[in-house]
Amino acid sequence: MADAPPPQPPSGWNFAAMAGNVVQFLRLPVLASGGLAVLASGMLYFKQNELIYPRNIPVDARTNVPKPSDFGMADFEDLRIPTPDGEVLSAYFIRPSNKKIKPKVTILMFHGNAGNIGHRVPIAHMMEQELNCNVFMLEYRGYGFSTGTPDEQGLKIDAQTGLDYIRQRAELQGTKIVIHGQSLGGAVAIDLVAKNQKEGDIKALLLENTFLSIRKLIPSIFPAAKYVTRLCHQNWLSDEMLPKITTVPILFLSGLKDEIIPPDHMVRLYKLAKSTDCVWRTFPNGQHNDTVAEPGYFEYIHAFIVEEVLD
Repeated sequence: MADAPPPQPPSGWNFAAMAGNVVQFLRLPVLASGGLAVLASGMLYFKQNELIYPRNIPVDARTNVPKPSDFGMADFEDLRIPTPDGEVLSAYFIRPSNKKIKPKVTILMFHGNAGNIGHRVPIAHMMEQELNCNVFMLEYRGYGFSTGTPDEQGLKIDAQTGLDYIRQRAELQGTKIVIHGQSLGGAVAIDLVAKNQKEGDIKALLLENTFLSIRKLIPSIFPAAKYVTRLCHQNWLSDEMLPKITTVPILFLSGLKDEIIPPDHMVRLYKLAKSTDCVWRTFPNGQHNDTVAEPGYFEYIHAFIVEEVLD
């Protein structure tokens, strides 16, 4: 499917300047994703989680978490949210800066496998300005200031905890929930939406540069390791979960120069999708972590949410 020209942004938005802030923080975490190649080349089975969830990259990622106020955002809450299994998750709840219009959308953001939520605050800043929406940024267990140790089952509990918090917060009653996931966060988002779509309050899913499954990703970035993928106990079977999503519209955002996850993974996920409303958008120069800074990124999201969520 050919991409349509990007919709024009509302007058007055300086997307290029704000996108530069996003890339400034996301260029460091991209280095960590290469750890999967090390895993694929024969690292010990028990070191797998350390490589798939490199929450200590960059080196101060557990102690230095930028706040929304560092980017001029005043109306936010720095939260600590308990999980059912005893962990405490760090999160930012960000309200839109435009107080004249009541927000109709709440975006729940899931980030990639390195860094912390603070590195993605500029993305949330652009989201709240462009869409006049609330943004809820959840920190996985073992990342940033969240307690615990990350693994697949734990991150699934974290995601459900974040969604339940939005559902239970009185201020957010009646807002339309949109789930956004980048890279590993895409796998987290797919699993969450597949398990919660029946409630009807999730109105859209945004997927960016994510993968079919961990086992299918490893041979793509290190072909010689195809015989050891059976050692993976972290699966993230997005190729099995995505077809279960049938009632939630999905926007696929694919950087065609993704150096970590082959763009073919996104293509195949798009072909597997069973939702009645799926939109495919590509970015010819988009790499794994800087697709967000490519022309048209936020405009595509704006147009999709206006048409699929707010219409």
